[in-house]
Amino acid sequence: MRSKCTLPLAAVVLLFVSPVGFAQAIQSEESASQDNPVRLQPLVVTGAGIGMPPFATPASVDVIEGEAMRASLPQVNLSESLGPVPGLLIQNRQNYAQDLQIAVRGFGSRATFGIRGVRLYIDGIPATMPDGQGQSSNIDIASIDRVEILRGPFSALYGNSSGGVIQVFTEDGGGAPTLTPGLVFGNDGLRRYGVKAAGGGTVEYVLSGSRFTTDGYRDHSAASRNLVNGKLGIPFGGGTKLTLVFNGVDLKAQDPLGLTRDQFRADPRSAVVAARQFDTRKTVRQSQGGLVYEWRIDGVNELRLMAYYGQRETLQFQSIPPAVQANPRHAGGVISLTRDYGGIDARWTARLRLAGGPLSVTGGLARDDLREERQGYENFVGAGGARRLGVQGALRRDESNRVWNIDPYAQVSWQFAQRWRVDAGARRSAVRFSSRDRYIAGINGDDSGAARYRKILPVAALRYQAKPGLGLYATAGRGFETPTLNEISYRSDGLPGLNFSLAPALSTNIEAGAKAQLGQGLPLFRTRTADEIVSAGSVDGRATFRNAGHTRRHGLELGWNGEPAPGWQTAAAYTWLDAIYRGDGPGIAAGNRIPGIARQMAFAALTWNPPQGWRAGVEARYLGRMHVNDSNTEAAPGYFIAAAHAGYLLRRDRSTLQTYLRIDNLFGRRYAGSTIINESNGRYYEPAPGRNWSAGVSAALRF
Repeated sequence: MRSKCTLPLAAVVLLFVSPVGFAQAIQSEESASQDNPVRLQPLVVTGAGIGMPPFATPASVDVIEGEAMRASLPQVNLSESLGPVPGLLIQNRQNYAQDLQIAVRGFGSRATFGIRGVRLYIDGIPATMPDGQGQSSNIDIASIDRVEILRGPFSALYGNSSGGVIQVFTEDGGGAPTLTPGLVFGNDGLRRYGVKAAGGGTVEYVLSGSRFTTDGYRDHSAASRNLVNGKLGIPFGGGTKLTLVFNGVDLKAQDPLGLTRDQFRADPRSAVVAARQFDTRKTVRQSQGGLVYEWRIDGVNELRLMAYYGQRETLQFQSIPPAVQANPRHAGGVISLTRDYGGIDARWTARLRLAGGPLSVTGGLARDDLREERQGYENFVGAGGARRLGVQGALRRDESNRVWNIDPYAQVSWQFAQRWRVDAGARRSAVRFSSRDRYIAGINGDDSGAARYRKILPVAALRYQAKPGLGLYATAGRGFETPTLNEISYRSDGLPGLNFSLAPALSTNIEAGAKAQLGQGLPLFRTRTADEIVSAGSVDGRATFRNAGHTRRHGLELGWNGEPAPGWQTAAAYTWLDAIYRGDGPGIAAGNRIPGIARQMAFAALTWNPPQGWRAGVEARYLGRMHVNDSNTEAAPGYFIAAAHAGYLLRRDRSTLQTYLRIDNLFGRRYAGSTIINESNGRYYEPAPGRNWSAGVSAALRF
């Protein structure tokens, strides 16, 4: 079930301190309900330390429950279940070498691979590095308890590159031991099988593992992924708890590259010739772990400490011709990355009273560090007729890069009257990049360098409870987005060295809205950005970026969900987003639309979901026309698609059995599931599958 949530601002601001959960509780909301009792729905924000009504926070937040993400779905990608969230565009590239394409109110739309502009967290551990680049490949849907999606000004309180924030919380252990095996299969060789174990007493545990394989919808797009996720909790009583979280992923994927419009129309399943010639592909191995210690010191003070460490290795083969690599300054067609990363976050919270009203005060410090070893190699060996393509050849690039940030923060939330609450906070984000070049040969000189970015990010909000079932709010804040290491890796002028000339993008965000207790939300928002970071072109997987002056985004979101009758669930979401360039630039005219952002998108679903027995549902999605380049000369057409599913749930005293059959793209529409922005060869389009099916079975066995 999807829950419309808007955490109490205090909660949201509290979050900013540390990614514990958008709904980190503030006692002011509880006290408010005691001072002015209101008959509330039983639904509460599950991320909160105490329960609170979802409508009680002046921020745009949606919560997707883990059960809904597993019901009648393959459990492979977040795009399967997060599409219904207004303001969130999440697209499956059908290319596991490039990850999902995620944008929140247009932030992140420029991503040609990976995830940027949107911050990701898993159980409070960052899945976004200090440079602002993240990935979703290590998220295990089988063990998710809920996902919280924060949009608007308060997302800036998470620091660098937080145009939106997605937090994944996995299930807690406890109770009787439970074993949950599952199997999913479908079109194009789709297979996913896994098992989850949970339980505990003195130590609560959840352990999950799965393997996913596919032949791919397109030629040369096969992939396999092994995934493990674990969570151990040790409660000490009195609100004190120690939690250990860990996960790992092993991914191998072919890369079919994008298609031109003519290629897309002729054969959407095809891959470009260069993909086969160079065997374009990617392998990723990552493991990470973290500790979270929560200590309720007394009735007023709380302390939370978090520390994490991880390693990620990536090897990617691109389709760059050997003739292009003949330039002695070229970095080669194979990228090898080894990353070590880690960080800490310490937060203190005091719950007090001021002038008779509840006051929450929070302060803390976050520090994250990334060390990267980057090498580039030729993607061929030999010469002439003996030349072999798609293999690792001679070294062409060798450097050591480092990015770190240190962010102190503070926040207060005060209910100064029976119906009024004010929240204010600030985070000082300082990010430093440095690079030491170890490949110096001939005219390829020393390209070492460093850059530092600093910004204070203030946010403030005012909330008014107009009546028991209706809350009104207004928020304003400043956002900050540095370039990522990948975005500064190549200069747009073709010269060697890192692109340290890229300036950070600065955004001013305002939002006003109404939240209803019955599951409706209507926020209106406006964002102005200076020095927006945009794609300067992408050739054979190598993307360059530049600053594009000023941009403007404004729009509205409408969300609704409910239960019109016992067993029936409905959900609907609509987004209107107008995103344009406000100044001229190279290849950009004032008034052009920002590529990768559709003006309209909508979702609707109707589900019959009784406690057990037969169940079924239908879904419909619409995405408007989307430009694919800054000049707006080409665009991906809009599309409407539908899906249907049915299944059966059998419950017994100590076990459950669940099956499903699902058909996506019910009417067999041909459309581009995602796009590659400003692809210099005109290969903008990544086709989505036609009519396709999946089926699955799972069981929960309690001992």
